[in-house]
Amino acid sequence: MNMIQKLRSLLTRRDKQFLLGLFFFSIVISVIETVGISVIMPFIAVATDFTLIQNNEYYAKVYKFFNIQSEVDFVIYFGVILIIFYIFRSIINLFYFYMLNKFTQSRYHLLAYRLFENYMGLPYKEFINRNSSVMTKSIVGEASNMTGLISAVLFMMSEIFIVIFIYAMMIYVNYKITFLLTVILLLNALLMIKTVSKKIKSAGVIREELQRKFFEIINRSFGNFKLIKLSSNDKDLLEEFGSASYTYAQANITNATLGQVPRLFLEAVGFGVIVFIITYLVWKYDGDVSGALSIISMFVLALYRLMPSVNRIMSSYNTILYNLRSLDIVHNDLMYDMEKLGTEKIIYQQNIIIKDLSFEYEKDKPVLKNVDLSIAKGSKIGFVGESGSGKSTLVDIIIGLYKPCSGELLCDDTIIDDTNIKAWRSKVGYIPQAVYLFDGTVGQNVAFGSEYNEEKINECLKKAKIYDFLTTKEGALTLVGEGGVMLSGGQKQRIAIARALYIDPEILVLDEATSALDDETEKEIMNEIYEISDDKTLIMIAHRTSTLDRCEKIYKLKNGELIND
Repeated sequence: MNMIQKLRSLLTRRDKQFLLGLFFFSIVISVIETVGISVIMPFIAVATDFTLIQNNEYYAKVYKFFNIQSEVDFVIYFGVILIIFYIFRSIINLFYFYMLNKFTQSRYHLLAYRLFENYMGLPYKEFINRNSSVMTKSIVGEASNMTGLISAVLFMMSEIFIVIFIYAMMIYVNYKITFLLTVILLLNALLMIKTVSKKIKSAGVIREELQRKFFEIINRSFGNFKLIKLSSNDKDLLEEFGSASYTYAQANITNATLGQVPRLFLEAVGFGVIVFIITYLVWKYDGDVSGALSIISMFVLALYRLMPSVNRIMSSYNTILYNLRSLDIVHNDLMYDMEKLGTEKIIYQQNIIIKDLSFEYEKDKPVLKNVDLSIAKGSKIGFVGESGSGKSTLVDIIIGLYKPCSGELLCDDTIIDDTNIKAWRSKVGYIPQAVYLFDGTVGQNVAFGSEYNEEKINECLKKAKIYDFLTTKEGALTLVGEGGVMLSGGQKQRIAIARALYIDPEILVLDEATSALDDETEKEIMNEIYEISDDKTLIMIAHRTSTLDRCEKIYKLKNGELIND
């Protein structure tokens, strides 16, 4: 798929309509620019030779129609009209660039949002196989680079029209000089494409690779900050980051430096052509160029306006090449299939049933094999087993994160599938082993993903037996720090319990939630969990059977098979 097809696939119908409007607007701008240059020649002609006013039929008609009193007044009026026209030209150009930038910069918001939406809509099985730092880079960096690419395409489009119209005018005035100018500029453009543009494209590929490495090193380092501090050996890490940072900077230096080459080279060529045109006309008219002054002025002005346009075309082309990798990344990531989930309701009254369920992450490597299980509503059950036995995977299937490869998951007599799995997931309160608390208040962490209700938050904090502690601080407004660094392990688990209770779940799931706590804290928290889950179905995963001593049923998993204890 080529660049244009990828861009079309990323733009909405409304975007395409807006672009069509900009396309026609750019033609209007091009006509105005051409008129702005072409009227200079007749103005200079009449300003240097008043006899043209009466000798030219068009000037004469205007002179008589407006009853102008003298040739001087005619030239003055002509000049005033030109000044007003150039002011209007500037205003209309400014408005065009505003609309152009409004469109391109608004695309960043939409692209970043769509990427985030797509990542959040990935099936859980696919999401865990993605690198979070790469996804972050795409949202923050590649979506922004894509904006630069779209902007470059639009600028190139508008400038191409200006060049076409100005060239047409120059051909009309003097096709020989214009032909010579065309040959020179085409050779220059070809030289730039074969040398400078090629290197800029290579720098763009390096930029993307190093930026990805940047995010990976940063995420890895911040996520293991405590270990790094304890080891007191961050030299290798700093060297790795320094190497990536240096190479990334070199790629940007290459792009920024080479990006100036077309402008500087074109300026040299442009001024050289102007000098050549004047020299040619001096030779042709044997030193008397007064008769050709208007032509000289028009060509000088045309080249003065043409050079920036050609430079912008080349710069835009190089920007497209530099950011081309961003288009591939954004396009590919937006092509991932999101979960298409229905909104059907599901009622849980009797039991959860698993029938002949099997699951595998990789083909022909089963993690679960022919599991049959029934969990009565309100019951308390536990799963135990060695690491890799499949207990966490089974629970993830029960709560709707994974789909079974074969077999069925039912709530009462209703099969849980894509039509009702959203409603099923909303019945689950989940307490993980590793609790992640973001840098905010306790209340914000408890209400995460739901509407903030202070009264309900305090109620959940009381049930989780952490409310009294928080009253000695700032209550629900107590800051937790990134990752909950300001709290102890037991306090973080209690906030996780409050978070799980906040959605008023019918099913409460503990995934080795107390395994990292000391025995006394674990015992306290488990007593609280049994107490608050009195009217709920409680599903727990644990390594230690002592954690499950009040469960009604404990299931053991071994090599993906369920064994009743």
